[in-house]
Amino acid sequence: MDGVIDIKISSLIAGYSLLLIPLGVILFMRVPIFGRTLIALVRMTVQLLFVGLYLQVIFRLNNPWLNSLWVLVMIVVADISIARGSGLRLRRFALPLFISLLVGTAVPLLFFLGPILRRPNLLDAQYAIPIAGMILGNCLRADIVGIKSFYDAVRRGDKAYLNTLAQGASLKEALGPYMRDAIEASLAPTVATIATIGLVALPGMMTGVILGGADPMVAIKYQIAIMIAIFSGTSLTVLLALLLTGRSSFNGFGVLDRALFKD
Repeated sequence: MDGVIDIKISSLIAGYSLLLIPLGVILFMRVPIFGRTLIALVRMTVQLLFVGLYLQVIFRLNNPWLNSLWVLVMIVVADISIARGSGLRLRRFALPLFISLLVGTAVPLLFFLGPILRRPNLLDAQYAIPIAGMILGNCLRADIVGIKSFYDAVRRGDKAYLNTLAQGASLKEALGPYMRDAIEASLAPTVATIATIGLVALPGMMTGVILGGADPMVAIKYQIAIMIAIFSGTSLTVLLALLLTGRSSFNGFGVLDRALFKD
């Protein structure tokens, strides 16, 4: 099979004309996100071009320490995005979120590169960086959903929650239902994707491997492996994020610290 076809710069620029459709919909329906959409598109272009140039250097050097540093940078950016997306104060959540993301990304990543792919160099840039990005991206979305659901539910249902504590329940017992609901909300999209994968859409990993010229069956095996890694990483990350952030979010009486929230 042929390798992936390169896209000329002129063709890519022409491809931007397709944006007339979503922008036209936004203007026609008077949806108040036109400015934000333009800014997001410019940011996407600049960020991806910068990352593309940087990754060319990383791939050429293929230094394990440099590769590890890049993965850590990705985790820090995800850390900040989760805190902001959840409406929580970064200074209170930065460290526990970083630990949960680091563990939730490293465990499935190293298992994917080790026992599954059997790479002699576990931090080979060609495999480590894109796979870490896929795992981390899904962990980021799951964390935002899970953490926001958990803290919003406790804050909205504080009367029922405090009543449970007043009746003699421990902090773990009182928070149990909220944690279960938050974990279910965060993992439900991934479970739905797993159940319909291949039937509703061809996922990113599989499509990329096929475009790279590999046999479709090889692409399918890669996709199965990455979905297992993603599901493992998201579940581990969300659980650790709730457990680690919860340790400093409640006072000695089990009352939620309202100073955690930006509003």
